[in-house]
Amino acid sequence: MKNKRNSIIFFLASFTILTSCKKYLDAKSDQSLVVISTVQDLQSLLDNDLTVNGMNPNADAASSDDYYVSYASFQSFSYEQFRNLYTWQPTNVFNPYTNVTNDWTQLYNTVYIANVVLDNLDKIVKTESNASAWDNVKGQAQFLRAYAFLKAASIWSLAYDDRTSESDLGIPLRLTSDFNIPSVRSTVAETYNQIVTDANAAVRLLPNTSVHSQRSCKPAAYALMAKAYLAMRQYNKAGLYADSCLKIYNTLVDFNTFNTASAYPITQFNKEVIYNTYNGGAGGQLTNITNAKIDTVLYRLYASNDLRKTLYFKVNADGSMAFRGSYYGTAQLFSGIATDEVYLIRAECHARATNISAAMGDLNTILIKRYKTGAFIPLTASDPSDALSKILLERQKELVMRGTRWMDIKRLNKEGYGISLKRILNGQTYILPANDLRFALALPDDIITLSGMQQNPR
Repeated sequence: MKNKRNSIIFFLASFTILTSCKKYLDAKSDQSLVVISTVQDLQSLLDNDLTVNGMNPNADAASSDDYYVSYASFQSFSYEQFRNLYTWQPTNVFNPYTNVTNDWTQLYNTVYIANVVLDNLDKIVKTESNASAWDNVKGQAQFLRAYAFLKAASIWSLAYDDRTSESDLGIPLRLTSDFNIPSVRSTVAETYNQIVTDANAAVRLLPNTSVHSQRSCKPAAYALMAKAYLAMRQYNKAGLYADSCLKIYNTLVDFNTFNTASAYPITQFNKEVIYNTYNGGAGGQLTNITNAKIDTVLYRLYASNDLRKTLYFKVNADGSMAFRGSYYGTAQLFSGIATDEVYLIRAECHARATNISAAMGDLNTILIKRYKTGAFIPLTASDPSDALSKILLERQKELVMRGTRWMDIKRLNKEGYGISLKRILNGQTYILPANDLRFALALPDDIITLSGMQQNPR
């Protein structure tokens, strides 16, 4: 079985390489090279950690305001595209010469794996003996496709807006593993409809628990629905799905139990992790622990008794702060789904529904686990607006460097928050104004050339 699994993965890796070269675009896929005959074969594809869990894009984290880089680091970047990504240039932000680690290629290779599983699962007869595994695999594949599409939408599409979603450019919705079918861009409305459709299907199929957080489960699918509806600013639905997730799984970890002396004190696969992914995208050179320095204004927001101030950050030799609080337990940035994020979604939705008591209850449930034992004084709010303000602030502090900040800025600017971003390099200032078209990053130039799809407007 191991040899067969490796053969299947080799086939998919070959697909990634071949599709990055124009001369192979018209070649037919010879899927007879690998015969997928069992549900376990398909589970093996989904269990490929490197491709499925470890190839998440980094462009959202790299584009946000959680961090900055020095001018010396900026000059040292291997490719011009990294500098362009950091300064929000209108074009040429993804390197066409490193397609194996290009965010677009990585995400759509993940989509391809999900589609291979779904296409081949329909050819395997569902029986009494394999029914549970059959449903589980289908649910995992539909979750994975929705997860990848939501990531892609957050990077390459503008924020969801009810007034313009039917005309705003969405992402290509690849729903088949036949890569001879041309890619076309959907609308933002179509994109989110597909995300919700896939995630909802996964909810019905997945079990309440999985053998490992590398695999999805029903709480993960509920949380994904909550994240999608939060991005759409449909807060009632986001709150309901966050609640559904937390009714099944709601564990939070007391940060007092972590060892502050460890290089990366947040333990890998800790009990808050519902679904584990980590960043392997092209923007990683920007956000790695050597180059990325935590925004000083953000760092000062943490109280002295807040354990996140020491568990999340370390002091560099030059006095700046580096991030070390990844939920992946290493220098690689965690980008998955954890219970703290789901609590924050429900808290925000409670506040928007004017349920101050429930909103602050959720927020304090998190924060008491984040402060030194006996030091936390529960927060209160004078009105729903005050509650929302406190929750959004803690959301930024809790989820630092997870990639969520980029979409938060985009959606909040649709509500008039007016959040603009600024970088200063060697005396030159770069600004990304609120609601600028560049909040939808440019698609990779080679993808536009090869596919003929429309580039994001500038």
